[in-house]
Amino acid sequence: MRVAVVGAGVGGLVTAASLALEGVRCTVFERSGGPPDVGGGIQIAPNGARVLHRLGLGPALRAVATRPAAVELRRWQDGRLIGRTELGPAAEERYGVPYYALRRTDLSRMLLHAVEARCGAGTVQFGQQCVGLDESPYGVRLRFAGGQAHDADIAVGADGIHSVVRRALAGDAPRFTGHTVYRALIPVARLPWLSGPHRITVWLGPRQHCVCYPVGRSGAVNLVATVESDHSPEGFTRGDAGRLADAYQGWHTNVRRMLAAADHLVHHGLFDRTPLRGWHRGRIVVVGDAAHPMLPFLAQGATQAIEDAATLAACVRDPGGLARYEALRRPRVDRVVAAVRERAVRMHLPDGPRQRQRDRELAGAQLSDQDWLYGWDHPPRSRTEPSDVDPDHRAVPDADGGAAAPRPSGVAG
Repeated sequence: MRVAVVGAGVGGLVTAASLALEGVRCTVFERSGGPPDVGGGIQIAPNGARVLHRLGLGPALRAVATRPAAVELRRWQDGRLIGRTELGPAAEERYGVPYYALRRTDLSRMLLHAVEARCGAGTVQFGQQCVGLDESPYGVRLRFAGGQAHDADIAVGADGIHSVVRRALAGDAPRFTGHTVYRALIPVARLPWLSGPHRITVWLGPRQHCVCYPVGRSGAVNLVATVESDHSPEGFTRGDAGRLADAYQGWHTNVRRMLAAADHLVHHGLFDRTPLRGWHRGRIVVVGDAAHPMLPFLAQGATQAIEDAATLAACVRDPGGLARYEALRRPRVDRVVAAVRERAVRMHLPDGPRQRQRDRELAGAQLSDQDWLYGWDHPPRSRTEPSDVDPDHRAVPDADGGAAAPRPSGVAG
C-alpha cells in the first residue's frame, strides 16, 4: 500500500508514525522548505498523550514538557479565582498518562525524529506544495507546484484549515470568526508573579480571554490573547503591541504586565469552516483541521488530530477502512466541536446574570467532568503489533533527542 500524506504538522506526522506502527509506510509532503520553527506553545491532554506514548515518545515528552499542576480560571478585572481543576499527578493517576504543555517546535522535532526513525530519512519531503489531486480507479495522483507528481493508493489530507486536499471533497472556504489571536513566548523571569507550581491560567472577560502557561524546560511562558476584530490579518503577522494593550484596558494588573512583557508578538485570525458531509471519498481522506476545524477554546485541536491519526492508521488496511475511520471518529469529533463552540460563547460572556451563573458552575468543576474527553483510548492494536509490548518501552532510537454535555474546565489556548 502506498500512502501519501499532505502536511507535516502534528496530524500529518502522527499519521505517518502511526501508519509505521501498523506496518504501513508512507511519504509526507510539506510545503515549507524545512522543519517548522513555530515558536508558540501547545497543550496535549491525556487523550493525545496516550497516543504519543504508544509511539514511544514518553521519554522525550518527559524530558522537555511541563506537566501543569492545575488549570485556574480567573476574573478579567480583579483576577479573582473563579475555579480550579487539578491536573498534574491527579490527571496522570486518573488517566494513566500526563497532561503536557510544551513548545510546538519541540513537539514537531520529536515527531519528525520518530517518523524518520521508523520510516527512514526522506520520508518527509519538504518544499513540496501540493496544488491538486486526480483520482482514478487505480490510485491518486498528487500534483505539486513545481510540476512534479506522485502516485499513491491513498491520499491523506493533514494540511490544516486551508487544506488543498479538502477541495476534492467540498467546495467550501474558511470563514473569519471575528476574533484574532496574539501569541508570544515570554521569559518566565519577567513574570515573577507566576512563581510556584506550573499551572495554566485563563482570565475570562467580556468578548475576549487571555491564557498563559509554562512550556517545558524552555524557561518561557506561552501567552495567548484573543481580540475581536472586523477583519483578519493576512496570514501570521507581527503583532501590534499597542493595539493589544488597548484591547485589554481595565484588565487585571497581571494580565497587562504580561502583555507589556511580550516581545515578538504573532498576530493571526481565527477561522472556521462548515462541517464536511463526509471526510473521505474514494481514495482520499482528511484528518485534523482539514476534516473538522477546531477553534482553540478547548485546547483540543492538535489532540483531536492525534486521535484521528491513530484511528485512521488502525483502519487503513481493512476493507472499507476509510469509512470505518470516519464512523469511529465522527460522533466523538462532533461532540468535541459542539463543546468548543459552546465554550466560545461562555468564555466571553459580558458581566451580568449569565456570567455569574457560569462562574458558579465553573467553581464546582472537577477533573472527573473531563472523563468523556481525556479518557479516550486509541483503537486496538493491529495484528502486526505484539499485545505484550509496553508502549513506553517501544522506544524510538535516541527518542530523547529529538452523553451529558461536558462541564467546561476552562482550558483554552
